[in-house]
Amino acid sequence: MSVEVSFILPCLNEAATVERCIRAAQRCIERHGLAAEIIVADNGSHDGSQAIAARAGARVVSVRERGYGNALIGGFEAARGRWLIMGDADESYDFAEAMPMVEALRAGADLVMGSRFKGRIEPGAMPFLHRWLGNPMLSLIGRLLFRAPVSDFHCGMRGLSQEAFRKLGLRTGGMEIASEMVVKAATRKMRIAEVPITLHRDGRGRPPHLRTWRDGWRHLRFMVVLSPRFALLLPGLVLMGIGALALTSLAGGQREWRGVAFDVHTMVVASLLVIVGYQAVTTAIAARIFAVSEEIGPPAPWMQRAFDIFTLERGLLAGVLLATLGLAGIALPAWRWAEADFPPLDPVLTLRPVILGATLIAVGIQTLLMSIVYSMLGILRRRGG
Repeated sequence: MSVEVSFILPCLNEAATVERCIRAAQRCIERHGLAAEIIVADNGSHDGSQAIAARAGARVVSVRERGYGNALIGGFEAARGRWLIMGDADESYDFAEAMPMVEALRAGADLVMGSRFKGRIEPGAMPFLHRWLGNPMLSLIGRLLFRAPVSDFHCGMRGLSQEAFRKLGLRTGGMEIASEMVVKAATRKMRIAEVPITLHRDGRGRPPHLRTWRDGWRHLRFMVVLSPRFALLLPGLVLMGIGALALTSLAGGQREWRGVAFDVHTMVVASLLVIVGYQAVTTAIAARIFAVSEEIGPPAPWMQRAFDIFTLERGLLAGVLLATLGLAGIALPAWRWAEADFPPLDPVLTLRPVILGATLIAVGIQTLLMSIVYSMLGILRRRGG
């Protein structure tokens, strides 16, 4: 008999709850007449969870690579069903609520997200910071950056099709897989549905595996790497623009605005803005190339065209030219100073070309170094593609 639905339960030391979760999935299967299987993807339990799961009727799959994401991927790969329903093995989710997800998948959805915020959160089921700050904020950032129609980015109960799983090419081995799944589905224009669910207090007698600040930061970091446009690129361009405008405005002499004089001190700050902004822009590009190379981010058709135009040799040449211009800008006042037999310097007069030259040198060297990095990432991308 072919299997329509596979229930996937990632497990690490869940002896107290895994059997009850399996029983709940079995009730769902019997109530709705599903052709289904239950898979416990064990991630190295040492409390007897494997034996308990096997006695309860689940198929136990051992996943050696540690991490929540690795456990899920191992369970998905072992599944035989057309539809994959995932949920934690700690009783925080009731698999009796899985049928609306199955129905949404049957109706054509590629990914079905459970929403605790559209459903119900039992008292004490979610820590205060998670409920009112962490999850809503990270979900909002995800919606803004990736246009994902999801109210609860990190709900642990969700469903997807086998075909969607293969297309997503999930890579992350930790908690970030929750974000990766949604981001990739959204950027690949897959059909995403959402159903309300209930979050229950877990039945563990120990602290959860989730670590609030560590895992929250990992989710945020993951989304920033996948979409560096708003976190790095745009802020960098703004800093560069403000700095370049101030530098060019003050290159010819002091400026006054509403009775306030701006001079070489402002130029130093403007130079810093240009350098920091340029570093943010080049880092954003590197992060984007890396995300595409490792297939953890959405594809970028423009990247091949960019590699065809901005070759390593052209990047090195641009970096050398910028640095040479900067050296020339510094050499001219130095030569005049030497000709005058090294008299005391007036910073107001001599610092302008030095600041401009130092800025060009810094930007030129950054261009040279990042051209090498881009070339290395480009080799990795072509090898992976």
